[in-house]
Amino acid sequence: MRRPQRATDDLASADAPDAGGQVLVLVGLLILAFNLRPTAVAVGPLLTTITDAIQMSPAEAGILTTLPVISFAAFGALSPAVAARVGPHRTIVVALVLVVLGQAARAVTDSVPLFLLASTFALAGMAAANVLLPSFVRLHFPGRIGFVTASYSVLMGVGITSASVLTLPAADFFGSWRWGLGLWAVTGVLALVPWLRLGRHDTAADKAAVGIQTRIRLADVARTRLGWVMALFFGIQSMHAYCIFGWLATIYQAAGYSQAAAGVYLGITTGVGIPLSFLAPAYAARRARPYGLMVVIVACCAAGYLGLLLAPGHVPWLWAALLALGMTCFPVILALIGLRARTSEGTAALSGFTQGLGYLLASPGPFLVGFLQEVTGSWVAPQIFLVVMTVPLLVMALLACRPRFIEDELRL
Repeated sequence: MRRPQRATDDLASADAPDAGGQVLVLVGLLILAFNLRPTAVAVGPLLTTITDAIQMSPAEAGILTTLPVISFAAFGALSPAVAARVGPHRTIVVALVLVVLGQAARAVTDSVPLFLLASTFALAGMAAANVLLPSFVRLHFPGRIGFVTASYSVLMGVGITSASVLTLPAADFFGSWRWGLGLWAVTGVLALVPWLRLGRHDTAADKAAVGIQTRIRLADVARTRLGWVMALFFGIQSMHAYCIFGWLATIYQAAGYSQAAAGVYLGITTGVGIPLSFLAPAYAARRARPYGLMVVIVACCAAGYLGLLLAPGHVPWLWAALLALGMTCFPVILALIGLRARTSEGTAALSGFTQGLGYLLASPGPFLVGFLQEVTGSWVAPQIFLVVMTVPLLVMALLACRPRFIEDELRL
């Protein structure tokens, strides 16, 4: 394998965009980030309504809550190679089209198989865009990785919170759960506007900068310790995130809260983390070893689970807020992906391996939570499982905080 380029060589290969072009890219990244989670999150507040309306079984509901991580694993790892062939900006356009069509289709169907298929299409688009985001940051903003990652993490958090809080009221206002889901197809159309323009300007340098086929392949990253640490860290935190997105509202309802109240608490879990989604990755980018930050984040996650398990009838907003603090693992690891590579090519390869394998490892989590509840008839066992899984989360987080670069490990 050829020796990987240094960051200066990598940047020299791409045309430097003017200030107006950078603004357009930044706007495109932010509005894209807003649309990267509603497809997965919007189902949670309406899960009981949807399963009753289209006669979805508990096992099929478990598959639905697991689909995000399965889709991200299956399609996310392919996106850098697709971007290297057709162009990164055009790949985002295709991804957004899949999101819009998938969201719209599942809002109108009465068929469980078609609902799951439409969800898969929408989630495939989300997966492709999600994996490419760190490479776009490295490609267009190499000197401001922490700031730009923090900025789009905030918009991602706003998208999560909006989907958590607004989906149910929209469904109630229009008189159908279909409108609650269909709302997010409309926001996807709006996100397409800047990317349709950006998609016309893909260059050979852009393709090479996000591609993994020329020098650094996923198989190469698989030979490194850093690649596996990042993938395990990403996988465990994704398992926690998607269990929360898929089941938290249902857990609150089982504890005696109304569907509307459960949606609000899920909104707290996603909303409180918005300012932290900006502060945490920016802080991590300025520290060589942000160990203390990760200890605090994971401790809050464990405390939120324990509070909901032991005292669900007391201060329910506090347990939701603590889980929100725990979920800031996600923007931190996105920043770490960009900081653990010297080049945008290395970033793309590390991102593809980390997220592809990570989501695959996370995929059994939401299904297992649903299975444990169905077998035991209680949410106690699933919540104990989530508490236990904060231990490996902390271990992987601390290992990922050690400063090293994927290109350096590939030279060994």
